[in-house]
Amino acid sequence: MATIKFYLDTRREKKDGLFPIKLNVHNKGTFFLSTGYSATREKWNGVEFTNKEVNYKTKNAALRKMISDMENAIFRLELDGKLRELSDKALKIIIEKYLPGARSEKVKYFVDYIADFIELKEKAGTKQVYASTLNKIVQFDATCTFDTMDIDWLRRFEKHMRDSGMKVNAYALHFRNIRSVFNYAIDNDLTTLYPFRKFRIKKEETLKRSLTAEQVALLRDYDCEDYQKRYRDLFMLMIYLIGINAVDLFNLKKIINGRIEYHRAKTGKLYSIKLEPEAIEIIDRYKGKGWLLNVLDEYGNYKDFLHRMGVGLKQIGPVVRTGLGGRKNREPLFPEISSYWARHTWATIAAELDIPKETISAALGHEIGSEVTSIYIKFDRKKVDEANRKVIDYLNGIK
Repeated sequence: MATIKFYLDTRREKKDGLFPIKLNVHNKGTFFLSTGYSATREKWNGVEFTNKEVNYKTKNAALRKMISDMENAIFRLELDGKLRELSDKALKIIIEKYLPGARSEKVKYFVDYIADFIELKEKAGTKQVYASTLNKIVQFDATCTFDTMDIDWLRRFEKHMRDSGMKVNAYALHFRNIRSVFNYAIDNDLTTLYPFRKFRIKKEETLKRSLTAEQVALLRDYDCEDYQKRYRDLFMLMIYLIGINAVDLFNLKKIINGRIEYHRAKTGKLYSIKLEPEAIEIIDRYKGKGWLLNVLDEYGNYKDFLHRMGVGLKQIGPVVRTGLGGRKNREPLFPEISSYWARHTWATIAAELDIPKETISAALGHEIGSEVTSIYIKFDRKKVDEANRKVIDYLNGIK
């Protein structure tokens, strides 16, 4: 454990004949801190002022409090198992705030650190997620700091979000973001505190939603309303392209040797997917000018179209008109469907066809074994192409 003791620095006599009283701190090495007090050899006995010093009792009390506060801080660090991880520089920063002459710096709140952390991120989506967490904290406790954000603070923040109607997985995301900022701060010697050692971030299991092969065939062949056909066709295209995400699909620009090649926006991984005739037919139907598809030719932001697509897909199903005004009453086939279902639908059907797990993983861009690789560099593309053809043939066989 680190030790602290007083030290009269007789190497440096001041003009008034006094010597500075310092603190000798021994941890991994040794460093000194100035107490702001000075004394002559005659008025200092090695641990405190003698009765020859003016106001010696008051000064001794101040010195005892100073060293006591520092020792308590060190003891807490030792108790939490943090002391052995601290460099002398980091320990000095922690305990020098107990010095009477310590300069009071502008308080930097946790939200300031999140703002700094956001600036380090490159992707707009990532920045947006952390900005959402920042806003939640501002609403709850805008002046919180690393020091005040203990396990009790985390529990109160959790209750605040739960009482506001947030779902478990929604507020779990904010806790993961807070934890990331703490980890960053620890790595950069901004704090030694870490309230997540005894705080468990809750997680609620959610079902990955997908359609069965029979349901896909029903959707494919259903006599949609005209405005729904485009949404349905593009959903089918996503399945034919192994569950490609909307952002990646709509940003495609060209076909290369009968394939589409792109880096997935979410992960940056390279994908190369062979275009089957069923996919080419849909692409030709909605061919774009500046893009492979016409979505971004018509919409400045793909999310606007994706929102409409989500609503349209959910409305596909029988429509019964009732009342004098002929009001539409819908009976949706799949009232919760979204474009995200395409990816898991492809994987589910592939698994039912006994396509090997490593082939499915490669097709989806997951890890193969313990390696994180570009799936089309280290895994035979032909296997993925054959798997996709097998899925499409199976769907074609359902009438």
